[in-house]
Amino acid sequence: MSDNNDWISRHAEKTLMRLLPRVRAAMGPMDARYDQMWEGFEQRLRQHWERLFRVLLQLYGWQYDFFYHLEQILVMASRRWADRPEYLKELDWQRQADPRWFQSQEMVGGVLYVDLFSRNLAGLHDHIAYFKTMGLTYLHLMPLFAVPHGNSDGGYAVSDYRAINADIGTMEELSALARILHDNGISLVLDFVLNHTSDEHIWARRARGGDVDFQEYYLMFDDRTLPDQYQQHLRDIFPDSRRGCFTFDPESGKWVWTTFNSFQWDLNYANPSVFRAMAEEMLFLANQGVQVLRLDAVAFTWKRLGTDCENLPEAHMLVEAFNAVAKIAAPSLLFKSEAIVHPDEVIRYIHPDKCQLSYNPLLMALLWEALATREVRLLNSAMWKRARIHPECAWVNYLRCHDDIGWTFDDQDAMELGINPHDHRQFLNRFYTGEFPGSFARGLPFQYNPDTGDRRISGTLASLAGLEAALEKEDAGLIEAAVGRINLLRSIMLSAGGIPLIYLGDEWGMLNDYTYLSDPAKAGDSRWVHRARQRWEARNDVTDAEVLEWRFFNEMTGLIRLRKQLPALQNGNMEVIDTGNIHVFGFVREFENQKLLIVNNFSETPQSIAQEQLNAVTSATRFTDRITETTISNGKGLRLEGYQFAWLSFGH
Repeated sequence: MSDNNDWISRHAEKTLMRLLPRVRAAMGPMDARYDQMWEGFEQRLRQHWERLFRVLLQLYGWQYDFFYHLEQILVMASRRWADRPEYLKELDWQRQADPRWFQSQEMVGGVLYVDLFSRNLAGLHDHIAYFKTMGLTYLHLMPLFAVPHGNSDGGYAVSDYRAINADIGTMEELSALARILHDNGISLVLDFVLNHTSDEHIWARRARGGDVDFQEYYLMFDDRTLPDQYQQHLRDIFPDSRRGCFTFDPESGKWVWTTFNSFQWDLNYANPSVFRAMAEEMLFLANQGVQVLRLDAVAFTWKRLGTDCENLPEAHMLVEAFNAVAKIAAPSLLFKSEAIVHPDEVIRYIHPDKCQLSYNPLLMALLWEALATREVRLLNSAMWKRARIHPECAWVNYLRCHDDIGWTFDDQDAMELGINPHDHRQFLNRFYTGEFPGSFARGLPFQYNPDTGDRRISGTLASLAGLEAALEKEDAGLIEAAVGRINLLRSIMLSAGGIPLIYLGDEWGMLNDYTYLSDPAKAGDSRWVHRARQRWEARNDVTDAEVLEWRFFNEMTGLIRLRKQLPALQNGNMEVIDTGNIHVFGFVREFENQKLLIVNNFSETPQSIAQEQLNAVTSATRFTDRITETTISNGKGLRLEGYQFAWLSFGH
């Protein structure tokens, strides 16, 4: 192995020496300023070259034109760096000097659909003050690229990565918005849909027209022989709407691999031209001012016969190769993985050389599990085992997003606690669709699979937590319980290790919106129940102390302000503790000379933490609850009211 590594290192160095003059020539004539620019580019190239060479050699080294593709990748990267706006080059230097900038406790994220929030990009400018009032420093705009008319899977069927949906705006407007957000301390986040394009993308249209080169950009088959062999090991992603992962295209006369929807054609990353083309799209977006790219459906990007074609080693290599290209040509760009797969597989994508950020679907799902059961046993077990990630990375913690809730906990974790995982998932599905007796939730089922009994859940934070049902019953006690659940979950999102991400609308308690049922393009997808148009009259409500919207908005923004004042909430460390009470979830956050004990009661009834459990955490004689700024003597245990949470500070 050592000899092989030495050979790769020597070969990488020789190849780079041969390619460097061609790469520099591609950048064009250079004055003194550009000489300095080249020096920085070459330094980064040398730093990340061997890693890029090694990964691409494993993926494509068997191809006869491997070195041609290497040269083209480097030439493309150098040109993209040369074209990079000056303010982004300055940002590159800043972020290289402070590579953990995103671990600051001041990082708070928001996510929205532009057309549902402000109708278009121009209108979004009017809400920057609102984002700053909330304390946002990270803004994720849901897919806004050109897409087919009608169903576009919520924007995830991209027809052109360099064009914005005409109903939303233009790429020039996006670039200008990115600069304004940056000047206001807000990082722009976009989706990079890298597993597939829409069937209207120029590459797909060329393939349909018989262009053999572009047919190699996708996985297209003359008959069902190979598709049937692959299909034996693949799962259906949207079993409600379609079965199988292949679609017959009558225009080309071929079967096309379509993991998600028939109009989303999977890219063929075994073709190095595809990697090179998508790397260029990535750097184009980075140069528009995008600071974080969410890598959509990253687990599905590589196919191999006889496997389920998910989380294959080559999928990880692809992410690492994209990462190396970004480090060379847009070093401030971060990746966020979207891998809603087994918890152990999620963690494998999180690394400084892959994705520096990752959604935390396990925490999200188990917070809802604990809310339904009033017990934190499964949450504790999973967080003890799977909360820790690379110290230079961070989780993105969320309660709701644009997508459904799937119960992604590990079966073995459940069985060790005496929980039947299949039956427990069925219980959770019944609970959150309101079918279970005594349920407070108003969720909708999503993608029921009759073969496995699996289904997922749609719904807003407030409706799933019981507010919708409580308001319909006009029951003050039920309303207060729902408010307690919502604030409990939001407190954990804001205090757990990582970056909190708020689906905008949840800050004022948005309820399910059933008007999607009257839209034929949306009626078959229950996720639109929580993808509601922003009700801007709620902006008036947040100034009226008599309404719930005021409470939700002001309590959340108060917690965000508090979060930013507490150094202990920096970085991603989170030590889950045993509270000795199956209803209370507790963890410690620590940074430098500050410690916080965060405790959360998932029951509607009062609960206590015994003194011996507190002694295992600290010998401090008193706590300060930073939520209420009250002092609590430590000596007789700790009592929490129903759904109460506390952020308790104490010294070493």
